Amino acid sequence: QVQLVESGGGLVQAGGSLRLSCAASKSIFSINAMGWYRQAPGEQRELVATTTSAGSTNYADSVKGRFTISRDNAKNMVYLQMNSLKSQDTALYYCHAQWLASHYWGQGTQVTVSS
Repeated sequence: QVQLVESGGGLVQAGGSLRLSCAASKSIFSINAMGWYRQAPGEQRELVATTTSAGSTNYADSVKGRFTISRDNAKNMVYLQMNSLKSQDTALYYCHAQWLASHYWGQGTQVTVSS
């Protein structure tokens, strides 16, 4: 079992920045895939960014060049640095981990970008 707790969401003006954090309940050293997803009202949950234990990253086209995902294995943390935020980035952001054959999700942290 892996428990994930997100923090760092909030209200920010367009063009601003936020840093989301995800704390895992176990060592993430052995968790290959971790990432961030988001879901806006009335929309499906979508991938934002992922990172692997090998250090590779993947981003949705809509956030490339603006968002950066990183992980700190020593602290069991995953981060999402979000810059140049747009109103379209408004959503509930979820931390995700895939460990062995199971998927784990946090409860989400709300990001609201005002235009």
